[in-house]
Amino acid sequence: MIDFGMLLAQAAEKDGSTMTIVLIGVGILVLLVLGLLVFRYFSLWIQCITTNAGIGFIELVSMSLQKINPRTIVQSKIAAVQANVDIETDRLKAHYLAGGRVSRVVQALIAADNANLPLDLNIATGIDLAGRDVLEAVQMFVTPQVIDCPDPSRGTEYLDAVARDGIRMNVKARVTVRADLAKLVGGASEETIVARVGQGIVSAIGSSDSYKDVLRDPDRISKQVLANSLDAQTAFEIVSIDIADVSIAGIGEVANVGAMLEAERAETDKIMRQAEAEGRRAMAVAREQEMIAQVAENRAKVVEAEAAVPLAFADALRAGNLGVMDYYSLKNIQADTEMRRSIGDVPPDSDGDS
Repeated sequence: MIDFGMLLAQAAEKDGSTMTIVLIGVGILVLLVLGLLVFRYFSLWIQCITTNAGIGFIELVSMSLQKINPRTIVQSKIAAVQANVDIETDRLKAHYLAGGRVSRVVQALIAADNANLPLDLNIATGIDLAGRDVLEAVQMFVTPQVIDCPDPSRGTEYLDAVARDGIRMNVKARVTVRADLAKLVGGASEETIVARVGQGIVSAIGSSDSYKDVLRDPDRISKQVLANSLDAQTAFEIVSIDIADVSIAGIGEVANVGAMLEAERAETDKIMRQAEAEGRRAMAVAREQEMIAQVAENRAKVVEAEAAVPLAFADALRAGNLGVMDYYSLKNIQADTEMRRSIGDVPPDSDGDS
């Protein structure tokens, strides 16, 4: 007969060895995983411990599971801690997941703290997510930037402006601006500043009575433009506006600009007066032709009236209002008048006698 007790003992012995092997394998696998985790995050973990960054080993592993680069968060948090800037780790992770540049935001906060600027983390992350470089904005606030007006990169070197006396001037200005962190999101860019300053300079020169006023006191133009609050609704604050160059358009290297302009103005006045005189002469000629035409018209009327005289005589004779003797008397008077007229029209001879 079969000994079932022996079979059960043998089966139990085999199952026990198999379970042991499985447990050993699982243990080795766990050790390998732990070894890999320690190998990957050990250096970051040590950095967190030695710098009091406050990021644990488990949190480092969870960052990888959340598809967050642990090295970026750790380095940014260490930099903030070393600079005595209080930033929560969760805020850094949230900004990373939102697509922000964590290192630039932390560097901007450190720079703002060193410069005693009131830059909040919410504002910094908002500026970064809006697509602007928050670190560059902080640096621009600390060190204002100079903008050329007009922008030479657009192919224009000077602004064209005309004073009230008609003199065209070339002007170049330099605008010193610094970033306005509170209005950086939604504020207008540098192109708006350049356009507004250019418009203000042209308007200020256009309101000047003479080009001499502009050349004598160009600072007055910059002060007038600066007083118009041109940085409203922009991402910048205008620190100063300086006139870098101002000159008469088209003059070049001339020693006596005033004399040259007066000579050109005199020549222009002469041409204008000649044109006016020519216009008056043309009007006189036209008037003369009108008078000649009017004289011819009046002569035609006289001829027409004279032609009606014989008809009137004939009607008077038929009606009995005029006698034959009266008619002949009129004819004699007319013949006598024509004879006297012909004698008066005879030109003098060569001896001076009539």
